Amino acid sequence: MLLGAGATATEEAPLRSELFTADQMAQHGKNLAAQHELTFERGPDRLLPRLASNEKVLVEVGALLAANAEPHRRVTPAGEWLLDNFYLIEEEIRTAKRHLPRGYSRELPRLASGPQAGLPRVYDLALQVVSHGDGRVGRGTLTRFVASYQSVKVLKLGELWAIPIMLRLALIENLRRVGARIAAGRNSRNLAGMWADKMLEVAEKDPTWHAPTHR
Repeated sequence: MLLGAGATATEEAPLRSELFTADQMAQHGKNLAAQHELTFERGPDRLLPRLASNEKVLVEVGALLAANAEPHRRVTPAGEWLLDNFYLIEEEIRTAKRHLPRGYSRELPRLASGPQAGLPRVYDLALQVVSHGDGRVGRGTLTRFVASYQSVKVLKLGELWAIPIMLRLALIENLRRVGARIAAGRNSRNLAGMWADKMLEVAEKDPTWHAPTHR
């Protein structure tokens, strides 16, 4: 498993930047349009493989949380939410697969530089909306953001069509990152609990035993 007991917190941080108002998002759209440099050279489809990877991680996180959902073990609110809504996450992943034809993203204009270089421009817009909206996507704010972007650089029809699916992919990406953090924390707590149990077991067998201290 990707998230076994020896896993380390190497996953990317959740998509969380400064929370923007609708006005700030509109201005951000203009700023992004001015910054974006495009390449129309075709590259590999990176979105479908990432979706498959996100699905694998989320399934493993769900299995880990379910296996540890015992009355005496505290589950974080985020972990409880993932467990309670996992069926919805699975449905969103299935929908994303249906609406993202193989090779489709290769036809979209891609960024030539920056952190998302090589990825479709419209996917970066979706990441920005999720990041600055704390995972909440409002229709009015989204409409203003896209309109402001297009006041500087016009999006292609295929990009406008792709906005809903790119938002879904960005939200799934963020859930993967949050889930991986939750799993890493759960593994750490499980490891600490295991050693605590071992120490209690030893102490019960030998009341004179004391845990070693650092000097």
